[in-house]
Amino acid sequence: MAYLRAFGAYLPSRVVDNREIAAATGVDEEYIVRASGIRERRFAAPEESVASLGVGAARNCLEKAGAVASDIGLLMVSSSSAEQRFPGPASAIGAGLGINGVPAIDLPIASAGSLFGMALAAHLVPVYKNVLVVGSEVMSRVVARKPAHRDTAILFGDGAGACLISAETGFAAIRDSLLSSDGHFAASLKLELDAPLSMDGRSIILQAARKIPRSIAELVERNHVPVTEVETFLMHQANLNLIVRVAQSLGVPEDRFFCNIQAYGNTSSASMLIAADEWRQQHPAPPAGPLIFTTFGAGLHWGSLLAMPF
Repeated sequence: MAYLRAFGAYLPSRVVDNREIAAATGVDEEYIVRASGIRERRFAAPEESVASLGVGAARNCLEKAGAVASDIGLLMVSSSSAEQRFPGPASAIGAGLGINGVPAIDLPIASAGSLFGMALAAHLVPVYKNVLVVGSEVMSRVVARKPAHRDTAILFGDGAGACLISAETGFAAIRDSLLSSDGHFAASLKLELDAPLSMDGRSIILQAARKIPRSIAELVERNHVPVTEVETFLMHQANLNLIVRVAQSLGVPEDRFFCNIQAYGNTSSASMLIAADEWRQQHPAPPAGPLIFTTFGAGLHWGSLLAMPF
């Protein structure tokens, strides 16, 4: 059995509101809210990096778990905004935690990587006992590349999230997961070497609005869990309008989808874990019903994970 033991997060201190973004992009402040639901986001300081944000989230997660770095048997890190081609940030985060010798794996899967890491961790904890999954992004530097499209520049923020998955203890048990990929639409969202982010927003929203509900519906159906009984949905915080569309497609109340995109923007691979950490802080008691984690990202990659109280 694999258990969700704790979440953690680290957010840079600099708050960038829509007024500042509007001045830089020429986009109306209220348009940003209408188009995305975002009101502000965090930007990393010049001395901060994907690795340093990831270390901050990892330490926060371990503290909340009542664990220490030496308890970690395996580290998996998802990032789409690492500062160099290789090595990825996983080994640097491991070094920052002082766990040299512990395997550290990079999952360069934009937006969906943290969920892929959680799903893999659930299968690996019998061997590694405690698997730490980290999603860390400094997207502000990606969208600063010229020429930046204003519809992407308004969306992204920086931050890191973490999840500790254990073979022995936790507040909910991971029952099942469903992971999917489809390269036919890969060109719709891509970041080429030394180039600005390229996104066909209409195509991505259309694909996400179709694939996420289907993923959730298939997962709960094969586990005989009515979707209406899911207590909380923790989804990649890409766009508020997308979250609403997914809730409507499933026929569940929108307030069951935890949402903090208004405060942090889209932090790619970090967003679902940051949301999960904030949700957990607001709901420290063991969950009374099923939890669904779900993401969609470049690749295309998407998936869902089901956790249950026990």
